[in-house]
Amino acid sequence: MSEPQPPGAGRDLYRDTWVRYLGYTNEVGEAFRSLVPAAVVWLSYGVASSYVLADAIDKGKKAGEVPSPEADRSTRVTVAVVDTFVWQALASVAIPGFTINRVCAASLYVLGTATRWPLAIRKWTTTTLGLLTIPIIIHPIDRSVDFLLDSSLRKLYPSVGKPSSS
Repeated sequence: MSEPQPPGAGRDLYRDTWVRYLGYTNEVGEAFRSLVPAAVVWLSYGVASSYVLADAIDKGKKAGEVPSPEADRSTRVTVAVVDTFVWQALASVAIPGFTINRVCAASLYVLGTATRWPLAIRKWTTTTLGLLTIPIIIHPIDRSVDFLLDSSLRKLYPSVGKPSSS
């Protein structure tokens, strides 16, 4: 029989706790773009990018803790950091940020041409649509980035194994 795990053991701070939501900060920033100063949107990208960097560093440290010869350790750490950073940068920042930006821009344009709603109502409606889009796009983007990396970058290091980045 296996030993019971202490509370929190095996939990990934960057994947299994509220910290994961920091990766979505830029998507929220994009949803609010029509209502807030541009500096707030850029700050949201700073928070999300910091999350990506912290997760990549964390995965590198964890890969380095596995006992093995130094050459294997160095390769495993590099693969973990690069794979996590690229995956997170695409799946948490670049693709969803662009997607929410375009959804909001398109909805603001359509509302402006198809309705006579006041600008404030159109902006709040656009923000609401952007926020509602976030949970819909997360899993398809994650799976698409997995496919993209499996079909490209991860072919460069098949012997090391696929890091758990999603």
